[in-house]
Amino acid sequence: MLLNNQQNFLLSIAFAMCLRIAPFPPLINLLNPDWILLILIYWLLALPYKTGVFSSWIIGLLTDVLTGRALGQYALIYAVVGYFSIKLYKRLRQFPLLQQSVFIFSCLLFEHLMLFWIENIQGPVQLSLSFWLPVITGTLIWPFIYPIMEFIRSFGQSSH
Repeated sequence: MLLNNQQNFLLSIAFAMCLRIAPFPPLINLLNPDWILLILIYWLLALPYKTGVFSSWIIGLLTDVLTGRALGQYALIYAVVGYFSIKLYKRLRQFPLLQQSVFIFSCLLFEHLMLFWIENIQGPVQLSLSFWLPVITGTLIWPFIYPIMEFIRSFGQSSH
């Protein structure tokens, strides 16, 4: 059975959500990137006409509920990242993966800065080095995620 892009999108986001809440050992948990945002950025770059800011916002709301954060926190972050991903998708597609990683780094950094800012509004938060580790691991893992997702997306289309 071959899956179309919409089914691939939903399954990959669901898998990313499972990775988000999976009980990993403490060391791996410190390095665990935002899988949902990475997969969402892939789909925004690959199919910007099918995924958009509204889809990003809905996935952000689901992530808020999934992680127990303040409702709308991830929705805002994912919508902003979605907007810039769609705005820049023609350029980003042309870049090699290492240059795309700079965009990924900026998106993950924006996400973490927003999370820190929102948490700091709710009460003083101590900023530690481990807070930034998922940004680095997400950036380093992007060159592996992109080709895997390209294979998944093209696998269903190649046999039609």
